[in-house]
Amino acid sequence: MNPNQLIFDDAWLKVLAHEFDEPYMQSLFHFLEEEMSHGKTIYPGRKNWFSAFNSTPFNQVKVVILGQDPYHGANQAHGLCFSVMEGVRIPPSLRNIFKEMTRDLGIVPPSTGCLQSWAEQGVLLLNATLTVEQEKAGSHQGKGWEQFTDVAIQELNEQRQGLVFVLWGSYAQKKGQYIDSEKHLVLKAPHPSPLSAHRGFHGCGHFSKIDQYLNESKQAVIDWSSSKSPVFLDE
Repeated sequence: MNPNQLIFDDAWLKVLAHEFDEPYMQSLFHFLEEEMSHGKTIYPGRKNWFSAFNSTPFNQVKVVILGQDPYHGANQAHGLCFSVMEGVRIPPSLRNIFKEMTRDLGIVPPSTGCLQSWAEQGVLLLNATLTVEQEKAGSHQGKGWEQFTDVAIQELNEQRQGLVFVLWGSYAQKKGQYIDSEKHLVLKAPHPSPLSAHRGFHGCGHFSKIDQYLNESKQAVIDWSSSKSPVFLDE
């Protein structure tokens, strides 16, 4: 696979293009090609694997929210963590995210589970693993995506200043353990899943903390209530 066909943002290409020549990425792409050649359905579609990067260019990132895997049901994943395609029922974790946002900021949540508008305002919605097989949660873990997204986080940590890293749950916190808290704001809370949200996600106040930090650093705050229908790329 040619990286120029997969990532379109020039700034991200400058910091990540070298990774595509690494053996682990060649192995990953070979695995994905093999899976598709055997008729397996992969989510999201090929041209949306890197939607997080394309929607939030490297130099425009203000906030990073880390997820784990794409949704594995039909018409859900489109390359942004926690986000689902327009018109799809809002998943439980995202419903809890909206509840906390409403409690924290007193605003009406977006009318859709599609978070494209957040991404276009500088919120990098990055899953650790960027693909999954249909109806098989975690099926593409350990294939190389985690190493690639680790590099992306490392580049943001080292090259940028004054970002907000949002680490919900133990998985995200482990992945973000080397983020420099002297350079960036690091927010941690339990995962918004119904299984753990009651342990401290509800009441964490992360949305107001993000806005306060951005405001104090003279950056535009995020309009969390906005929604926008994305234009999804064809397969």
